[in-house]
Amino acid sequence: MVKISVLQHATSVHLPVRPGDPTPTHRNLNPLQHPFARARERIRALNAAKMERMFSKPFIAALEGHADAVEVLSRRPNSITDVASASWDGEIILHNAGRRTHVAKIAGAHQGKISGLCWADDHRVLSCGADKNIKMWDVRLGAPLDSSGAGPSQPKPLAVFPGKGTLHSIDHHTTDPLFATSSTIVQIWDETKSAQVMDITFSTSAESVTRVRFSPSEPSVLASIGSDRTFILYDIRTGKAERRIVMQMKNNDLSWSPTFPTSILLASEDHNLYTFDIRRLATPTQIYKAHVSAVTSCDWSPTGTEFVSGGWDRTVRIWQDGHGTHPEVYHTKRMQRVLATTFTADARFVLSGSDDCNVRVWKANASEKLGIVTARERSAIEYRNALKERWKMDAEIGKVQRSRHMPKPVYKAAQLKRTMEEAQRVKEELRRRHTRAGESKPKAERKKVVIAEQS
Repeated sequence: MVKISVLQHATSVHLPVRPGDPTPTHRNLNPLQHPFARARERIRALNAAKMERMFSKPFIAALEGHADAVEVLSRRPNSITDVASASWDGEIILHNAGRRTHVAKIAGAHQGKISGLCWADDHRVLSCGADKNIKMWDVRLGAPLDSSGAGPSQPKPLAVFPGKGTLHSIDHHTTDPLFATSSTIVQIWDETKSAQVMDITFSTSAESVTRVRFSPSEPSVLASIGSDRTFILYDIRTGKAERRIVMQMKNNDLSWSPTFPTSILLASEDHNLYTFDIRRLATPTQIYKAHVSAVTSCDWSPTGTEFVSGGWDRTVRIWQDGHGTHPEVYHTKRMQRVLATTFTADARFVLSGSDDCNVRVWKANASEKLGIVTARERSAIEYRNALKERWKMDAEIGKVQRSRHMPKPVYKAAQLKRTMEEAQRVKEELRRRHTRAGESKPKAERKKVVIAEQS
C-alpha cells in the first residue's frame, strides 16, 4: 500500500480569532501573478465612492417646540446630547438630541428677540436680547410639562443685569465668574455684581458689535465683530483693544479653533468664510467658497479638523479644515434661512436652527451607519475608505466624490456666481498684464480681503 503524507496546519491560522471577526486570508502579492489587480482595485474604489453617495442620508430629526425663528444655539458643557436654543419670541428650550425631547423650557424669558445665549456652568444659562436685560437661569427649574398637562410654574431668573442698550451677543469666561456682552461697545460683567466692571472700545464709534467670543486657550483674549466691517481683539487684563482690522464686508459670526489656539474662523456677508491667524491679520490663511448668499453662522468641530456653516441660501455645509471648496451640503425642502449651527461634543452630529422655527439634527458624516457596527462591517468600511483615499485623484472617482445634490435655486445661483467670478478673474488678469511699470496693479484675492489694519 502506498504511504500518503498529510499536511497538517493549525486550525487557528484558518479560522477567526473571535466570533464575528473576518476570516484570515493568505494572498500571493506578487504583481506578476495578478496582472489585473490594479484594475480590480480601481473598480472597487469606484463602487465604494458610489456606495457612499447612495447611503448619504444625513437628516436625522427635527426638534420642534419653538414658535418663532431660532436665533442661537449653545451646547451644554460636559454633555454630548444637550443643546440649548433661543428664538425670536423670547423662549429658551433645552433639547436632548439623543432622545429628541425637551429637557427644560423657559417661555417668555425675554420681551422680544433673544440674540445671545451661553452656559455659565453645567446648569446655569445666561441670555440677553432686545429688551436690554441679561438674565441668568437655572435650567433645572424649567422642567417641561408632564403627560397630564400640568407642570411647574414659570421659573424666575436667578439674577438680572440691566444693560443700557440692545444687546447682540454674550459669552462666558472659561474659568472665572465673568462674562462679556456686546452692544455699541464690549462690556465685561461679574456674576456677583449688578453693573458692568469694564467697558472696552477701540474708538468712539457707535457702530454695533454683533458678536463677542472668549478664546478657549487664552481666556483673557476676547474677539469681536461689528457692523462697521471690523474684527477686533481685546485683552481684558489691560482693558484695551489690541488689534483691529477692517474687511471688505461685515462678518456675521466667528468661532475660535479648539485645537489651534491662534486660529479663528469668520463667516462673512460676501458669501465666504475666512480663517485668520491672529498673529498675522493682514491676509487670511484660507478662503472657503461655496455659499451663494451671506454666511450667517459657523462653528468648529471639537476635533478641530472640520467646521459647519449655515447660510442665507438655506443650506448647511460641512467643511474640512484647509479645503476651501466642495463641502458637504445639507438641505431640506422646508428649511428656511439658517441662523445658527453647532456641533455636538462628540463631533458626530450637527444641529442647525433656522427661520422656520425648527432645530434640525444632522449626521456629521452623511453616510455613517447609526447603531451597532460589527467587526466585519467595520473592516469593510475601513477598506472602502482606504480605497477612496488611494484613488481620489482618479477623474471618475473624484467626480463621484465631489457631486452633491442641491436645490435648483442654489444650483442656478452657483452657476451665475461662477460665471461672474471667472469674468472678474479674466478682467483682472488682463489689467495686471497690460498695466505700465510703476502703476498699481490689481491685488491678489487674499490681499483684498483686509482693507486696513490697526494696532
